[in-house]
Amino acid sequence: MSPHRVLALADDLSGAAETAMALRLPSRIVLGAPAGGLRAEGGSAALPTAGESVVVDLDSRQLPAARAARSVRAAVAAGASHATVLFKKVDSLLRGNLAAETAAYAAGARGVVIAPALPVAGRTVLGGVVHLRGVPLHTTDAWRAEGRPPPRSVSHALLGVPTALVPLSVVRGGALAGQLRACFAQGQHPVCDAETDEDLNLIAGAAHELGPDVRMLGTGGLAAALGRRLAPDPQTTTHRPNGTARRPLLVVVGTAEPTAAEQIARLTAVGARHVPLSPGELTSSPAGRLDITPHGITVVSLTGPVSPASSRELVTALASAVAGVAGDSDLVLTGGETARRVLDALRITQLRPVAEIHHGAVHSHAPDGRSVVTRPGSFGEADSLSRIAQALRPERPHPAPVHSVRSRLQGEVL
Repeated sequence: MSPHRVLALADDLSGAAETAMALRLPSRIVLGAPAGGLRAEGGSAALPTAGESVVVDLDSRQLPAARAARSVRAAVAAGASHATVLFKKVDSLLRGNLAAETAAYAAGARGVVIAPALPVAGRTVLGGVVHLRGVPLHTTDAWRAEGRPPPRSVSHALLGVPTALVPLSVVRGGALAGQLRACFAQGQHPVCDAETDEDLNLIAGAAHELGPDVRMLGTGGLAAALGRRLAPDPQTTTHRPNGTARRPLLVVVGTAEPTAAEQIARLTAVGARHVPLSPGELTSSPAGRLDITPHGITVVSLTGPVSPASSRELVTALASAVAGVAGDSDLVLTGGETARRVLDALRITQLRPVAEIHHGAVHSHAPDGRSVVTRPGSFGEADSLSRIAQALRPERPHPAPVHSVRSRLQGEVL
């Protein structure tokens, strides 16, 4: 058993699940720290024991910056003295309260090593600039749902946090630990370039060697590099456990990503029933009126244009509607905000990750026995949802394609 006790913090649920799997230790995902803070084993939200990681979803992505920072400070204060390793998960597109949360996370540490690359998703950092498959983030439309332009660099996203660039030549040059120490001596937090998983291995190794007062901040890619160091032989479940075939399978798509439509089309092509809801229909119709296929697959999605200003309200309404009919369904939830709101509505406060179906698509078990798969909205190829459904229902025959049907709310066809 690994002697390490890892406390990781994430700002949304899909990122928390991704991190829990990447760390390779037996893990628990806690949906927000309770009012009393993190507690030792036996409490509703436990601190990690030896050989375990606890990943806390602070649900802070959409909070005002000051509140998000307070959440991070409270979690670090509750867990820093108990954990042997602290890790902060950040979005690979630099979304959320990055500057405020990083400043709070850095308080009391010797320094924070920052590496937001995610090579498996084609997201690299060169010259301190995030690139999406070779294209600088700030020249893409990846922030189209944010209502503001993306940052031009990692340091720009961390405005107010003293940083220093560590170029790729230094990361690979054999003297990385010395460069990190030099940054800390100047009161700066190093932002490390990385193109490959091996680059992240070097960064995680150098940061870990510097001791527990040095903290790490990065994506699931850096978490995976840390996991490879802490647990060379993975201690999480390596097989892919099935869902419970007698349960319905409810898929909730709350992302505005362009790939979502094709993912849904692939799923309906193998027999899933599609219930598209427009913003107007969702906000004007009574919650809890949806019906789902008792022994099959139902996919519910939010369709039509959604303004950034109303997205949180609509996701909450979507979660309330599906929670009213979810019953004991197994769940597939895309988008961290959607996943959290649905589980909150179902009063599910912890998850135990058991397998990764594809990168970022994490299969967990809830305390009530149901399967829950979470996945970031921006992850997954066109076959993502059909792959997830096949993993949860491998025994299910694939019928001929069926047409999408619509549910009825109080006699009105949606």
